[in-house]
Amino acid sequence: MFRLAHISDPHLGPLPSPTLRQLANKRIFGYVNWRRNRKGVLTTAILDGLIDDLQAQAPDHLAVTGDLVNLALPNEIDNARDWLETLGTPHDVSIVQGNHDAYVPYARRIAEKSWTHYLTGDEPVSEEHAFPYLRVRNNVALIGVNSARATLPLMATGYFRSKQARQLGQILDHCKANGLFRVVMIHHPPCRNATHWHKRLIGASRFRAVIKSHGAELVLHGHTHLATKNVLPGPDAAVPVVCVPSASQGLGSHKPPARYNLFEISGEPGQWSCRLIERGYPQGEPSATVPPVIEINSQILPFSDA
Repeated sequence: MFRLAHISDPHLGPLPSPTLRQLANKRIFGYVNWRRNRKGVLTTAILDGLIDDLQAQAPDHLAVTGDLVNLALPNEIDNARDWLETLGTPHDVSIVQGNHDAYVPYARRIAEKSWTHYLTGDEPVSEEHAFPYLRVRNNVALIGVNSARATLPLMATGYFRSKQARQLGQILDHCKANGLFRVVMIHHPPCRNATHWHKRLIGASRFRAVIKSHGAELVLHGHTHLATKNVLPGPDAAVPVVCVPSASQGLGSHKPPARYNLFEISGEPGQWSCRLIERGYPQGEPSATVPPVIEINSQILPFSDA
């Protein structure tokens, strides 16, 4: 059995104090949003408690599907690298970037350079930070797709273009031929009507077409801060698409409290079994102490009859 953990959207705090020059762009809108809305509900104490429980479960690998930071300030990117090192070695932790990690032009490349060992594949490639990347751990293929790109103010769209689509199809076929359980990681949700228009994945229909033609066993994403389970059609069976709430979401918000997912993967090609265990904080009002993390739900994911 291979045990894969999944977290997303930690939005690591506290937010470093930006300079006026750093705010002279789209960041000013995100800074105001952080001060008014996110500062009080995305908390370090909640995140720390969640990670302590996750590490006690001793998963074989951890997938982080983006939005490690808030405004992609240089100090934030450095702090996120230090945080990744507390989660595990690059061999045991795989990430993809989110829209907040590419908040302004050039930020994505700076983050990629800082976090490079956590978002590159096993095999060397000719171009730096090529996506999709492929990592193989036991009989599980971890495929990282990039949807992050700097956008206009008040927009949080992602992008999945034709070059990535072609390469993703090739990787999926290669992994199927080698009898691997294929996990695709992307930040933005690829399903229809998964989020608001200004937060959507541009190219989502292209992504769905790749999955329909080439298949996968599991798609993981973040971005919405919700606990959702959907399916996409594949060539042989429906493909589960799973999102997890923000890893730092506090109690008492309209969004579900922080959670992580644990996938227990076993079996072989044609007879895969994957149990999803959801662990996180119970719904409730904020309190002076952080409540314990509990098991929220456990179920076998549908592959043939979803």
